[in-house]
Amino acid sequence: MNIVYYILIILGGIFYAVGGLGLLRMPDVYTRAQAGTKATTLGTMLTMIGAGVVHPEWLPKIILIILFIVLTNPVGSSTLIRSAYRSRVEASGRTAIDELGAYYDREVE
Repeated sequence: MNIVYYILIILGGIFYAVGGLGLLRMPDVYTRAQAGTKATTLGTMLTMIGAGVVHPEWLPKIILIILFIVLTNPVGSSTLIRSAYRSRVEASGRTAIDELGAYYDREVE
């Protein structure tokens, strides 16, 4: 059981590290938010499941926490991205498509 625990914790840590690297490497707020959200959601899930492997009596609470994170983390991220877009935070020059432009009365290129 300890081997499974260690593997899950290490995988969760790898997701956190990749998310941190994504925050440093991504060019604008929109892609940074996406990298951070995916990494924290998956990293937290793996870490919590690892804790559940060691302490099976915690599994019901861990499942509720994971469910809460899976439901709220992407919603919070999309809300932050939408508010950045509505505040006219510029996207990277490499961004080719602006699908929200027509929805928010911006010029679509």
